[in-house]
Order: sequence, then structure tokens, then C-alpha cells
Amino acid sequence: MLTIQDMYDLEHTIAKDYLLQFTYPWQALKGIKDFILAIGPSLEGYKEVSENVWVHESAIVAPTAFLGSPCIIGPKTEVRHCAFVRGSALVGANCVVGNSVELKNVILFDNVQTPHYNYVGDSILGYKSHMGAGSITSNVKSDKTLVVVKSKDEKIETGLKKMGAMLGDFVEVGCNSVLNPGTMIGRHSNIYPTSCVRGVIPENSIFKKDGTIVTKY
Repeated sequence: MLTIQDMYDLEHTIAKDYLLQFTYPWQALKGIKDFILAIGPSLEGYKEVSENVWVHESAIVAPTAFLGSPCIIGPKTEVRHCAFVRGSALVGANCVVGNSVELKNVILFDNVQTPHYNYVGDSILGYKSHMGAGSITSNVKSDKTLVVVKSKDEKIETGLKKMGAMLGDFVEVGCNSVLNPGTMIGRHSNIYPTSCVRGVIPENSIFKKDGTIVTKY
């Protein structure tokens, strides 16, 4: 369940062709900036509001929001008061980037919601995934060593010092949860509020606050 094909419906992102180059989603992180710079000038219906910052004409961006270069803000997406898009952020259609949310080096598929006080860095969030208020991705290990993706059956060296979380389609993350470096959450899974999550969470699962994982029925 760790591959891009396992976790994402690529019909819900303009990064489809880019992501198809890779097996695992974290392999796409290093090239997000260059991909945005490559496709930005050719996007139809978008306006370059500042250098290398493309915003769709139907998007709503609060005057207090900061859009760092490079980034793409998709159709009908709402970027709210004091959002901080640091750069290298590809935000899809019908998304919410909320109050005081910070994005850095990310791909947000269509209909993703990061509505309240979230930090999302070096991460990919699948179609209709949702980060509850205050939930964050932690993208650097405390000992600064390279991130390893760990499941029950295998360990995969990513070669990355910075990697947050990969959320599959329709993932729900409860309020004030921390997704530790290298977290992988399969499609249609739920994370209880105030959880500390690490490793691989299978699709169609519920991750409880004490670390117990149960299958959804």
C-alpha cells in the first residue's frame, strides 16, 4: 500500500504526469519546485500575481495571506486570513488553506482541507483528505538522521532528511494530532484526535489515541 498507485487517484491533481514517474510518493518531494516552475507559465485560467506565483481566477485569496514563490493555487480554492505558503506548494482545486496554516514543499490534491492552524511540510495530501484543527506534519527527526518508512514487514530508506506525511485519498486526521516523519496513511483511514502517529497505517483503518489500529467495517 506504499506506492503512489495504491494511495492516490491521480485524476484529481494536475501533478498526475509528474507523479507517474515515481513508485513511492516521497520520491516526488525533491522535484516539486522545479515541476511548478515548469508548468506554471502554461496554465490556462491562472494569473501570475507575483513572480512564479500562479493563482486561478476563481480562487479566493485573503489580502493578509502570503504566497511564496513558487506556488500554484487551484480553481475555487480558498486561502484564508494569515495563511503562510512558504513556497514549492501545489494546491489543487476546491481546497481550503486556512487561518495561520503554513505550507512548504507540498502537493495538495483537489478538495483537500487544511483549515485551522496546520503545518504541512514535505508532504503529499490525497483527494478529499482533511487535517483537523491544530494537526501537523513533523518533517525532521529529532536526531536529524535520514527518514525511514517503517511497516510491520519492511523498512524503506528514503534518503531524505526532510519528509513529513503521505496521506492517501479520503484520510481524516483528528484535531491536534502529530504525524511524525515518514508517516504513511492509507486511503479512507481515520486518525483519532490528539494522536501521535508514526509508521504505516493501512487503508480503511482507525488509528486510536493509544496507538491501537483497527479495521473499519
